[in-house]
Amino acid sequence: MTTELKKTPLYQTYLDQEAKVIDFSGWALPVQFSSIKEEHNAVRENVGLFDVSHMGEIIISGEDADEFVQYILTNDSSNLTETKAQYTALCNEQGGVIDDLVIYKLQDKVYFLVVNAGNTDIDFEWIQSIKGFNVTVENKSTEYGQLAIQGPNARKLLQEVLEIDISEMKMFEFIQNVTLFGKEIILSQSGYTGEDGFEIYCDAKDAKEIWDQLIEQGAIPCGLGARDTLRLEAALPLHGQDLSESITPYEAGIGFAVKPLIEDDFIGKSVLKEQKTNGAPRKSIGIEMIDKGIPRTDYDILDLDGNKIGYVTSGTQSPSTGKSFAMGLIDKDAFELEKEVLIQVRKRQVKAKIVKKSSFKS
Repeated sequence: MTTELKKTPLYQTYLDQEAKVIDFSGWALPVQFSSIKEEHNAVRENVGLFDVSHMGEIIISGEDADEFVQYILTNDSSNLTETKAQYTALCNEQGGVIDDLVIYKLQDKVYFLVVNAGNTDIDFEWIQSIKGFNVTVENKSTEYGQLAIQGPNARKLLQEVLEIDISEMKMFEFIQNVTLFGKEIILSQSGYTGEDGFEIYCDAKDAKEIWDQLIEQGAIPCGLGARDTLRLEAALPLHGQDLSESITPYEAGIGFAVKPLIEDDFIGKSVLKEQKTNGAPRKSIGIEMIDKGIPRTDYDILDLDGNKIGYVTSGTQSPSTGKSFAMGLIDKDAFELEKEVLIQVRKRQVKAKIVKKSSFKS
């Protein structure tokens, strides 16, 4: 029996614009509208628009909401304000990442969690299973549309159609009750491309009109293909590959999203405190190919003697530079910048080197 794919409010728009639609975590989503390279370059050089309405939205509210989010998430949520969001992680008791997400404090004791589409139900069930707090947990995913406008001209384009001044908005700042094309939205200075840009949270029924208006203003529609190459160039992790329930934040290189060694308890604290103090057993690295070949997810990483030292978590060939690069997870003792390694590409072992992830875009 075939399960019908979930659809965002823009599904018919994909078909109308002749996008190539694929199954992504149970959702029918566009991998490209024109070509991955054109869309990638549009975001790097101008302004691109992504439909990310498949992302999940969970609201936590109630008398113990402050203590609850502090307990279930790794980052220090006491730093949140009603204009400042935060990147954080939901971990299990072993410190593995159930999901990475962004949290917004909408008002006193009301929090808005934006989670990965494929993990929405898993996250919701996990959060609901945590007892001992007077909170209400609601899955509001079907009520929201989410669009991401990204690129060096994104701010200029958006400013021309907004009455508020967004010239000074910084990363993870947000504004509630903004009017865009006559629709009420939450506007967040955030994204997943490494470029300047904003994410727009709106009523699901308003998503298509806002999309159409932004396209009319000059934004280029973009799909999952460009979203992946852009986030990889920016070395941004993808859950299910670079992050998982068996990979901790410190192993994945997102230790900055783990709160300081505070007295407050939180799920996974004992493991994460140990790794903060003594180091994680594995390390996320950047890899650049020396020989011809594209490193793909789960390809083995070997030392020059042929011993396995890790594996590729995400890899691609950059549309911007033409270089093939990847992120990988290796034994911490095997790490050394500029060290040559081998990647098992099918039946071939091809040469690569360990590099800083920041070099991917250059």
